[in-house]
Amino acid sequence: MNKMARVAGALFLVSTGAFMTGNGILGPILDRADILTGVYSERTNVIAGVFLELINALAVLGIAMLLYPILKKHNETLAWGYAASRIMESGLLILSLTSPLLLIALSNDYIAAGASGGSYFQTIANVMAEARGKLFEMAMIVLSLGSLLFCYLLYKSRLVPQFMSVIGFLGYAALFTSSCLAIAGRDMGPVLYIPGAVFEIILPIWLIVKGINLREVE
Repeated sequence: MNKMARVAGALFLVSTGAFMTGNGILGPILDRADILTGVYSERTNVIAGVFLELINALAVLGIAMLLYPILKKHNETLAWGYAASRIMESGLLILSLTSPLLLIALSNDYIAAGASGGSYFQTIANVMAEARGKLFEMAMIVLSLGSLLFCYLLYKSRLVPQFMSVIGFLGYAALFTSSCLAIAGRDMGPVLYIPGAVFEIILPIWLIVKGINLREVE
């Protein structure tokens, strides 16, 4: 069990690192006003960013598979709920990655077309960029709801110190609020992501270094 917990902890860190790096590459390219002129010329960076975010999505699946056998010993229904939420999150994240790839092709067509059809291409680009953002926020809503179950299980089972679970509760509640507001058109910025980010750093470090409380698993 501790081996699985440690690997899951490592995947948490891989997921966080891959997403932050990938999003750091994609964000400045996809958020530009001249997105259609820039995406094709920076297609190598776009593909690299998509690949890193794909690693994040696959790491999320790994976390779900590794933690389910541990959590189900305490509450199989909630453990399945958490695993299902991570699977759905991964699916939504992978789906959102189609937009940057499609934008590469659209950008190439836009450049080839020249001045003709500019507004048409721009409208499609805006829809694609908006779809990517909405899919990401939906993934974060699913993540936050499932992770509230996860934190509840951690708190009740005492697999890790309970203060971590409290930080997780606060973090995922804030993430849920942030994502709901973003979908409604009221972006609060990254401030509400901070508590969840803290949890997703200290928890995996604890899992890697200390593991779980095996007395609570038996």
